[in-house]
Amino acid sequence: MADSPADPTAGSTAGSEAAVERIYRAEYGRIVASLVRRFGDIDIAEDAAAEALLSAVEKWPVDGVPPNPGGWLTTTAGNRAIDRLRRESHRDAKHQAAFVIHDDTPHEPTGIVEDDRLRLIFTCCHPALAPEARVALTLRLLGGLTVAEIAQAFLVPETTMAQRITRAKKKISVAKIPYRVPSAEDLAQRVNGVLAVIYLVYNEGYLSSSADASPIRDELTGEAIRLARILHALLPEVTEVTGLLALMLLSEARRPMRVADGELVPLHEQDRGGWDRALIEEGHALVRECLALRATGGPAPGQYQLLAAINAVHTDAAVASDTDWAQVAALYGQLYAVVPSPIVALNRAVAIAELDGPEVALAQVDRLPDVQPSIASYHPWHVTRADLLRRLGRSAESRAAYDAALELIDNDAERAYLTRRRGQLA
Repeated sequence: MADSPADPTAGSTAGSEAAVERIYRAEYGRIVASLVRRFGDIDIAEDAAAEALLSAVEKWPVDGVPPNPGGWLTTTAGNRAIDRLRRESHRDAKHQAAFVIHDDTPHEPTGIVEDDRLRLIFTCCHPALAPEARVALTLRLLGGLTVAEIAQAFLVPETTMAQRITRAKKKISVAKIPYRVPSAEDLAQRVNGVLAVIYLVYNEGYLSSSADASPIRDELTGEAIRLARILHALLPEVTEVTGLLALMLLSEARRPMRVADGELVPLHEQDRGGWDRALIEEGHALVRECLALRATGGPAPGQYQLLAAINAVHTDAAVASDTDWAQVAALYGQLYAVVPSPIVALNRAVAIAELDGPEVALAQVDRLPDVQPSIASYHPWHVTRADLLRRLGRSAESRAAYDAALELIDNDAERAYLTRRRGQLA
């Protein structure tokens, strides 16, 4: 008997579901933040958002994507939350009040910034939470990252990250942490945790760690930059806020040239004529703004200002061979004094390879696991070793390093690039 014909609607259904998923991920942070403001409960907000996604998966392939998909998801999620609260008669009066659509009761003060997502970030970055919990929870609620994606960003097991997020949400509930931006006098003290969150959201968008997502996730990079602009407008005198915004703008300027034909294009191979000059000019102006504040007695530069300065050096070079590697290495040296991380040391070694040769750099790279064993699970360490070994003519060792890196990568564009490089070995 002949095989049965394939379902002719299978491809279109899969495409519709993928479209729903893309829209949902782009809107997730806005939906959850809106629901948390309205209902005051993170779990209710997350569950309602998930139910709205299921409803969209069922209806949109049949009825079509609505003109305002974000509004549709938010409205549907709000209705699901109300239905849940109505079913749970033990909810307190605050939740019951959410049933009333036209409620004239004055809202609780939410702070000096009228932005739901920024308020939610400050809630998740409250000092009562452990630093790693602040970042993880906000990546989950604002960036819409899965637990697996956040675990990858932190180099920890997925079960560990799930427990961390659950404990953080419980802490917010038990401690009754308010959903608001801190007062002006307390804002500066709370900003470091927020900056860490925004930067990690940007990094996940800049090069996705998920095999199920696009190699570059514009919705995450755009959201991170949007939040950084709000924070910079609020705290223009805080140079680390300015530095982070500059860093992301200079990185984002290169985005159009970072992937070609489904393959990641490394910095030195990118067509610099395709970089966004407007973003580069804006980023350079912000770096100069930091330098001016420093010259008038401001604090020593922090990690984001130094990273922005490094990116300014790269984007200032018309061609890769014009890069001032001595300045890059010096800036990474300053950064290591601020953040003594093996990842910073790894990046400095890349600059050292351009100045003193690959053999000197490889010796530094090979010592890093002795300082921080977990770096062996960080694929850029293997990629760096593979490139240095290739330049030294040690092809077999380079091939093994590429293999180790490929075992740790889910990003298809990065995998394609490294596979090609491995195949070019003698």
